[in-house]
Amino acid sequence: MIALPTSTQNLPGFGDQPVWLVLIKVVAVFAFLVVMTLFSIVFERKVVGRMQNRIGPNRVGPWGTLQSLADGIKLAFKEEIIPALADKPVYFLAPILSATPAFVAFSVIPFGPQVSMFGHKTPLQLTDLPVGVLVVFACSALGVYGIVLSGWASGSTYPLLGGLRSAAQMISYEVAMGLSMVAVFLFSNTMSTSGIVYEQRHIWHVVPLFVSFCIYAIAVVGETNRAPFDLPEAESELVGGFHTEYSSFKFAMFFLAEYINMVTVSALATTLFLGGWRAPWPLSLWHSANAGWWPMLWFTGKVIVGIFVFVWLRGTLPRLRYDQFMHLGWKVLIPINLVWIMAVTAIHVLRDRGWEAWKATTVPLALVLLLVVVPALMMWEGATSRRAADRAADDEHEARLTPTFPTPPMDLVVPSPKRLATASVRRPTPELTDGDDADG
Repeated sequence: MIALPTSTQNLPGFGDQPVWLVLIKVVAVFAFLVVMTLFSIVFERKVVGRMQNRIGPNRVGPWGTLQSLADGIKLAFKEEIIPALADKPVYFLAPILSATPAFVAFSVIPFGPQVSMFGHKTPLQLTDLPVGVLVVFACSALGVYGIVLSGWASGSTYPLLGGLRSAAQMISYEVAMGLSMVAVFLFSNTMSTSGIVYEQRHIWHVVPLFVSFCIYAIAVVGETNRAPFDLPEAESELVGGFHTEYSSFKFAMFFLAEYINMVTVSALATTLFLGGWRAPWPLSLWHSANAGWWPMLWFTGKVIVGIFVFVWLRGTLPRLRYDQFMHLGWKVLIPINLVWIMAVTAIHVLRDRGWEAWKATTVPLALVLLLVVVPALMMWEGATSRRAADRAADDEHEARLTPTFPTPPMDLVVPSPKRLATASVRRPTPELTDGDDADG
């Protein structure tokens, strides 16, 4: 068993807190997620509107800030239509299975250090576990069940195809997402979320584990079905994806689950790589920046930056083809992740054996570069030759399809009957020669 850091061990036990204090934390976490969801919807529409030179929501509330609340009320009171062929118990259960794990995942996310609430010292965290990060990972994996069951229970072809696509996509990118966390566990010597935040008191993990951070950032975009990886909801191919046959409040549950997942993965990225609730530099130079209630502000700001990246990608990048998307996950992200984990493990072992820091870091990274650059160059050469062969085959195919009969010119003008009549009147009469007979 990996020992928790000293600061984590000194925290008061979560099991001996008053019940009313735990209930206050539960309500606070729920309220935070609901408010962040309402904010994210308006924020996304405003940012994308700005990027596309549009105004965005501007009618409901000041500057349109209450538009998402109005949309939620509208969805809750809309008429519900249930397909006749739907499997009703599973049809009702699927939206709940999608939204509930998204709420549960936030139970182990630390919002801040110890504070005083009504005379009780308590950390700004609902609970803590020695394997807290795995709880978040397991909750994100459970969201697949709601999506697959919603597509199957609708009794329609398009939702079923969208559910199958989403299952393949989320399972594929969960592998890369999980592997990107392994390096964090090695650096922190713990899987506890509060312990990982404590280990970043000197330097954030995004600096030494930049490769893991990049892979995690790409994987969670595919994990949350967001653009440019929103293939389960490809309107041009599958109408609306797995929730095509859902309406009213059940559709709002899927909508809520998607945006809560965005908040959850942004909060997890903040916890694992961006110092958690710790203040960024130069605010960290202020002695009280990481004490009291101020860390909640830094934590929320980092989460909003993560949400902005999601919105930025949606307004910038086009949707990938499905084969390109799966190729990226299985043949690019996972191999790079495995090689990177080997390098991090080697650095960890060499440091434990007494090697100097620069030696323990340089040798494994040099081996990683050798293992990555040489296969990458070979793959690049092979891809270049394949593209040249494909171009030659395409040229040969076009040459075979070139018609052998004459084709009319592009600027051909077809004369009208009136023009033809005028031309026949103006045509000169040919002169007779000596051998021609006038009557003949």
